[in-house]
Amino acid sequence: MATLPITKRGAEKLKEELQRLKTVERPAVIAAIAEARAQGDLSENAEYEAAKDRQGFIEGRIMEVEGKLSAAQIIDPTALDAGGRIVFGATVELEDEDTGTAVTYQIVGEDEADLKFGLINVSSPIARALIGKEEGDVAVVMAPGGERSYEIVSVKYI
Repeated sequence: MATLPITKRGAEKLKEELQRLKTVERPAVIAAIAEARAQGDLSENAEYEAAKDRQGFIEGRIMEVEGKLSAAQIIDPTALDAGGRIVFGATVELEDEDTGTAVTYQIVGEDEADLKFGLINVSSPIARALIGKEEGDVAVVMAPGGERSYEIVSVKYI
């Protein structure tokens, strides 16, 4: 099985989700099934069907999260020493060469990516264009609106 890179923070979030699913969500849905079952005829019981569907979703998500954690290669960005190169986990400040707009991104795993918080997936076009570059380099990204050029202002491992 291939390993999946994930930051230390991302692994902790997955562990918290797994804990919540097992200790809160699973018992709640079991109780809902028992309550719906106590109402009698299961063939026309919408609450029972909804609870069973929810149980299937929760059990599937538990298996998915456990699988991801077992295949995870946890990377602590603060422990990286990449010599100023952009690698997985690095936080990068960029300046759009056309507009002068500054943006900051951290390159993270698939499950952690959230553009609203500046977290970009390692397999995204912009992250692929940045990997291996250093401060002062220019990264050219093929965006849906055409080619974009970004100057790398700084690279941090935080």
